[in-house]
Amino acid sequence: MAACNHHKKSLKSRASQSTESCGDFSKRKPKQFSATRAHLFRVAISFPLLRGAPYWGTAMPDFRALIENGSAHLFDGAMGTELYRRGVFINVSYDEVNLERPELVREVHRAYRDAGAEVLETNTFGGNRVRLDQHSLGHRVYEINKAGAELARDVAGDDLYVAGSIGPLGIRIEPWGPTSCEEARAFFREQAEALAAGGVDLFVVETFSDLSEIEQAVLGCRDAADLPVIAQATVQVGGKTVYGADPAQIALHLDELGADVVGLNCSVGPAITLKAIQQMAEVTGRPLSAMPNAGLPREIEGRTIYMAAPEYFAEYARHFIRAGVRFVGGCCGTTPEHIRAMAAQVRALSPRQRVVVPQAIRDVERRTAEPGVKPVPTAQRSQLARKIMAGELVASVEILPPRGCDLREVLDQIRQLKAAGVDAVNVPDGPRAMMRMGVLATCSIIEREVGLETIPHYCCRDRNLLGMMSDLLGAHALGLRNLLIITGDPPKMGPYPDATAVFDIDSVGLTNLVYKLNHGLDPSDHSIGQPTSFFHGVGVNHASVDPEYEVHHFYWKVDAGAQFAVTQPIFDVEQFLRFLGKIEHIRIPIIAGIWPLVSYKNAEFLSNEVPGVVVPDSVLERMRLASERGKEVAMNEGLAIARETAAELEVHVQGVQVSAPFGKVDFALQVFDALKGWAGRRRSVLP
Repeated sequence: MAACNHHKKSLKSRASQSTESCGDFSKRKPKQFSATRAHLFRVAISFPLLRGAPYWGTAMPDFRALIENGSAHLFDGAMGTELYRRGVFINVSYDEVNLERPELVREVHRAYRDAGAEVLETNTFGGNRVRLDQHSLGHRVYEINKAGAELARDVAGDDLYVAGSIGPLGIRIEPWGPTSCEEARAFFREQAEALAAGGVDLFVVETFSDLSEIEQAVLGCRDAADLPVIAQATVQVGGKTVYGADPAQIALHLDELGADVVGLNCSVGPAITLKAIQQMAEVTGRPLSAMPNAGLPREIEGRTIYMAAPEYFAEYARHFIRAGVRFVGGCCGTTPEHIRAMAAQVRALSPRQRVVVPQAIRDVERRTAEPGVKPVPTAQRSQLARKIMAGELVASVEILPPRGCDLREVLDQIRQLKAAGVDAVNVPDGPRAMMRMGVLATCSIIEREVGLETIPHYCCRDRNLLGMMSDLLGAHALGLRNLLIITGDPPKMGPYPDATAVFDIDSVGLTNLVYKLNHGLDPSDHSIGQPTSFFHGVGVNHASVDPEYEVHHFYWKVDAGAQFAVTQPIFDVEQFLRFLGKIEHIRIPIIAGIWPLVSYKNAEFLSNEVPGVVVPDSVLERMRLASERGKEVAMNEGLAIARETAAELEVHVQGVQVSAPFGKVDFALQVFDALKGWAGRRRSVLP
């Protein structure tokens, strides 16, 4: 393709082009995690650093402050998708809409602002002279880009950041085409100057396949203004660019170039992007960004539709952040609903990064117990603790609290469990963000009315730090001693998606909090008098899509004081044993989760809609074939799978927790028959 007329064509080699970056930029090494509780205390009195939070009259910090603060931050989603949905035809310049229909662009920006985005990208992706010339608009580069920046700034106000979006030229540059690197750099500089004049806080050069071209885009931005630059390439289904560069090569090139943040956008959807990002993280210390498409597009009734649902996209936002991504957002096909779903995940995970710890806790020499206070020995805290500490295999069953306030049916189920010799009953706390009776009240009534120990799941989603401490002190006064500490599912998963999640702290922070309460101290090392005596455990996801992160996270929990762990339902024993091998050096008693499937539909639901649960294809196929032969056959097959799993796990774990699907207590109890000695135990407790 020919170069534009107003620039003199040059075919100088890339070697003659300047590649110097703006200032020195030292590579930041990944954070190291201290083995001391002093540095791992994550009880965060977490002040809001996300954009959109008030700054009490102070000026907005430079965007570089967000790059440095260690937290996760949320960009907006697709602009073109939203303009298309609002009736803009695909054969026009979407960048010209900034001039012709400015209120429409503001409407899209407002939708993303209201969805929770912290950074709004300008509607200027194709705003370079080369692309605009295709619509006879090349002479309006400055006008279009400045207007795009001003529209975004108008909506962002003083609360959000504005990123100037810069896409590829749409032509090939040397060595792949006749346009020189010098010309390309000038095109990008021209666009960036106009965006800077319009008031952007940073530049985002995005959706590039050619590393030579993205290099010129970054250099053009550096020429135009002293603003941060996020540089994002795009890969295909195979994980490489169309020119064959793999994620590691992309990361190294952008790192050496001095981009402030490096990452990927567009591509083919979250799954492939996640895999590529993980490869990039291995070779660069730069902050990472990920803004994928909502999956691959499909043509439906003449319209291009992206099929990835907001919930699916939000789940991957969590995976991205756990993989080390600092800036997440969406590209083609993503909508304000996708961003709203992602916002819940960013809020849920950010406190793990964004922590303000009292000075007394930061002090390595802080008190570990109130003077004169001796913690209760672990084995004396509950019957469950005594058995686990003695090396006995414990048996528990999970029962859901009622949806209303009538506990009679639940209590009848618990009586069956007690009569059968079960050691404890696990009671979830608002699983999948569903509204049910409060877990602490439910467990208190169970222990009072039936006399069977409970293991209440206590989650961080619904309570602030003060509320948690009050709850726990009250629970201890009521006689509850066992706890399973979990972070909790975001409200978006449940029937009340607009409910507000708190997430002052996560499961690591709450484990630390309980550890301190057990030593007679509050988070600030003030005495609470008599210490609590909780036997507290944590959840562990052996089937995580990011196993290395899960191992690290499990280490944090153990170091924070966790005394046992309960797994997600296990359907693949070999997968669990591989995970067990990775945590052998930080091993605490493990209770294996078992879920007896009742149908193929039940198996599909768990596999696709319950976070952290993985049902392998072999199990799905067994349940499918059984379900074709009838309901009873399917239940028998599900029971057989659960028994096989429990029998294989018995020698590797310290206990088994069996779920009672749909309240089927008798069904759950039959799983224990596969354990050695269980039948004798049942006989010993029956009248």
